[in-house]
Amino acid sequence: MPATVSARDLNHGYGSLEVLAGLNLDVGAGEIVALLGPSGCGKSTFLELVCGLASPSVGTVDVGGTESAAGRLAACAWMPQRDCLLPWYSALDNAALASRNQGASRAAARARAAERFEHFGLAGFEAAMPDELSGGMRQRVAFIRTLVSGKPVLLLDEPLAALDAITRAELQEWLAPVLAEAGATVLLVTHDVEEAGYLADRVVVLSPRPGRVLSTEAGARGTPGDRAEVVSSPGFNRLRERLLETLGSGAPR
Repeated sequence: MPATVSARDLNHGYGSLEVLAGLNLDVGAGEIVALLGPSGCGKSTFLELVCGLASPSVGTVDVGGTESAAGRLAACAWMPQRDCLLPWYSALDNAALASRNQGASRAAARARAAERFEHFGLAGFEAAMPDELSGGMRQRVAFIRTLVSGKPVLLLDEPLAALDAITRAELQEWLAPVLAEAGATVLLVTHDVEEAGYLADRVVVLSPRPGRVLSTEAGARGTPGDRAEVVSSPGFNRLRERLLETLGSGAPR
């Protein structure tokens, strides 16, 4: 089942460097929330706090009803910007890693991951090594690895940033139904306004460091039509303009 995420009066820093200041954010179970903001505003730091890899300097983070670091970590799966595939493992064994790390046998983990390969457009590439895959295919393997973890909260840290514009647009359209099928609660960090607006239920814009919430806008998730139709619609264009205006001004709306 998906889980809620809640941050209250969150402040965090590294020594004298203040990264987050007074951040408050609630994410409903099964909701997809995109975080936009300039580099260094604390987006990735926030994901670290959510998944229990760090504890807030001030304030609280609750995931699925628990504030403990161990409880948060148990509820979250993190997909970083780089695919982090192990070069000595096949695509299938890389996809099975999350299950293996949770104690599943190699055979069971591989079987669970293999079920996803056809649906993810990777049928026939199970035995391929990472250097034999395109950038988009590598990201799909990384998505399988994240999803088969079965965690109720998915933290996606710029998962498409390393791809070219055409591949990125294709994977955005592919990813929308994948996330809907997964049903998890999702926090998506991105610098791409179009990606945020297209994939998310809500888009949260953070200020320059120290990060705080400047605005929240309804995203276009679930809007009928393919990606090209959605992102070229008048309503989406207005959303894009509002997001860019807030990002450019650094001031609350």
